[in-house]
Amino acid sequence: MEIQLKSLDGDTLSVNSLLNEGKVNLILFYNTYCLGCTGRAIPFAYELSQDFPGLNLIVIHSNFGNQSFSKKEILDVFTTKTSPFDIYIDPKAKAYHYFECEGTPHWIVLDQKLTNYRSIFGSQDQAQQRLWYAIESLKE
Repeated sequence: MEIQLKSLDGDTLSVNSLLNEGKVNLILFYNTYCLGCTGRAIPFAYELSQDFPGLNLIVIHSNFGNQSFSKKEILDVFTTKTSPFDIYIDPKAKAYHYFECEGTPHWIVLDQKLTNYRSIFGSQDQAQQRLWYAIESLKE
C-alpha cells in the first residue's frame, strides 16, 4: 500500500516501506489528544516491544480533520521528550481509514505474510490481553 506517512523529521515514506514480511507487524494508530492512547496504549506498545523483540512495531499518529501536530507536541507526551520508537504521522488519516480503524487507539496485527490477523480497538485491560495473546500466538 502506497499510503504516504511523514516521519517526525518531515521525511515522506509509505506504510508499505515500514512493513516487514517474515515478522509479526503491529501497527498502533493513536492521537495525542486521546488520553487512553498516551496514558495506556503508548506505554503498552513499549512493553510489547520489550516482551517480543522480533516484533515490527509501527506507531502512527493520525491527524483528524484540520489537526496538525508538531514534533514537539507529539514528543511532549513522553516524560523524556523523546520516544523509545519511531513515530510516523498520518497527515490526513488515510492509513487509519484504510485499516478501518474504529477510533484511537487502534491496533492492527499483521502476520508474517502481512495478512491482517487482528484488529483491536482500545487500550484497557481486555484489549491489551487480546493483543498480547494475538502476538503470542504468531511468534515463532
